[in-house]
Amino acid sequence: MAVRGISGDEQVFGRDRTASDVVSIDQHSLRRSLILHLLPGALITVFFVAAVPVVRGLGFPSIMTLYLAVAFVLVPFQLGYLLYRARHDDRSPGEMVDYREPVPRGQFLLLVGGLFAWSGLIFVLVFPPLDDFFIDTAFSWVPALFFFDEDFGQYSTTILIITWTVGLILNGFVGPIVEEIYFRGYLLPRISRFGSWAPVLNTVLFSLYHFFTPWQNLSRIIWALPMIYATWWKRNIYLSMTVHVLSNVAGMLLLLLVFFGSV
Repeated sequence: MAVRGISGDEQVFGRDRTASDVVSIDQHSLRRSLILHLLPGALITVFFVAAVPVVRGLGFPSIMTLYLAVAFVLVPFQLGYLLYRARHDDRSPGEMVDYREPVPRGQFLLLVGGLFAWSGLIFVLVFPPLDDFFIDTAFSWVPALFFFDEDFGQYSTTILIITWTVGLILNGFVGPIVEEIYFRGYLLPRISRFGSWAPVLNTVLFSLYHFFTPWQNLSRIIWALPMIYATWWKRNIYLSMTVHVLSNVAGMLLLLLVFFGSV
């Protein structure tokens, strides 16, 4: 079955945009773009702070709250806003999502492979030392629950399996897919007037949107910029969507080892 946005032919996409290409997509003001990038992250953080005592009271680790935030805040806000705009503009929901131009299959696989390898290097070599540095120097005052620093041995196997399964579904697949539709399929094209600075702005704001892990901002920017730039370059959100899902699933596999004491 052919996947939309991946082409088997040899036509090369990702060319420089003409003025007519840019104006064909409604552009957001900088103020509006800032709000739409950052507001869902603020709401997720409020939900996390409010719900974590309830979740822990039910016998689950605090990280479960973050997974539930995907279901109760991230998805309703980001998809809900696209549905609202579609109705307001008298368009179909699919018409609200841009950057779905085909990419030759070989190029697509090569880019995904390279970007996923980059993700692995950054998660292994960059995140740990930078996280420790910023936590120690700037964020030591943050409550421990935000670091998910718990003794998972206190939880039953059943609780850990439920937590991990929910996380795999929501954090491994649902969250990144919806984020890519919203951030790269909707928001990024609407700042395309900034040219090659558009993916940089989108990357920085996407990182800042994670208010609940500010110590990871620099690491997250280093990780995400090549992925987001490739999506902007090729006008294809399936690139970043695939890499984002693969990266989150890999993180969930590592968390499984943490849960059961292998790491």
